[in-house]
Amino acid sequence: MVDDAMGAAEELALTLTRNGLQRMAARVLAVLLFTDQESITAGEIGEQLGAGAGSVSTAIKSLGGVGLIERVPAPGSRREHYRCPDDAWARLMSTQNTTVQAMLHAAERGITAAGENSPAGRRLAVMHDFYTHLMRELPAVIDRWRQNSQQSRKER
Repeated sequence: MVDDAMGAAEELALTLTRNGLQRMAARVLAVLLFTDQESITAGEIGEQLGAGAGSVSTAIKSLGGVGLIERVPAPGSRREHYRCPDDAWARLMSTQNTTVQAMLHAAERGITAAGENSPAGRRLAVMHDFYTHLMRELPAVIDRWRQNSQQSRKER
């Protein structure tokens, strides 16, 4: 990577880490986003990061589990190759639906336990309203993004 790209990749990894992603997963994702290759092997990622195979493998599993990276065939290679798919962020937000649903259910349980008319019940009702709105809107937001993204690619 060129120095400017390397600095930007490091900055992205720090931003991702500050916002909840594990450090190695953030660094691996940054490598995948900034590579000039269509796909990259775990060994190549480890070399770029100066990281061990175990930590890279764990990060790959973690990122793959939420759809941020995927394994792809590489004709002529015996090693597994990975890439960040074009719809990675939409996939990530789609997997967030389970988190949103869990928060919604937690708010419902809290309202029942605290009582609807208690101060806690009123605060939890606001939480419930927010997550209800998010569950209703998130699929439409992702669909609109996909449509706009397809249209943008056609125009290029």
